[in-house]
Amino acid sequence: MNNTPNATAGANVRAELARRAISQASLGEALGLSQASVSLRLNGKVAFSIDELARAAGLFGVSLETLVAGVAVG
Repeated sequence: MNNTPNATAGANVRAELARRAISQASLGEALGLSQASVSLRLNGKVAFSIDELARAAGLFGVSLETLVAGVAVG
């Protein structure tokens, strides 16, 4: 896995999906995205918007900081 901010955020979201046994399709429904769009984000090919990450954090019951932990800013 590469070490880009997109990949790091995707890995964090993927980990929360696994912990909670939530499918990519269910996350997509919550975010208003297709499963394919979610997959691109989880694989770091497309960045999650801050709004998408905030909604995902709410779905998972975690802080936004949990989903961006390890993401280099700047």
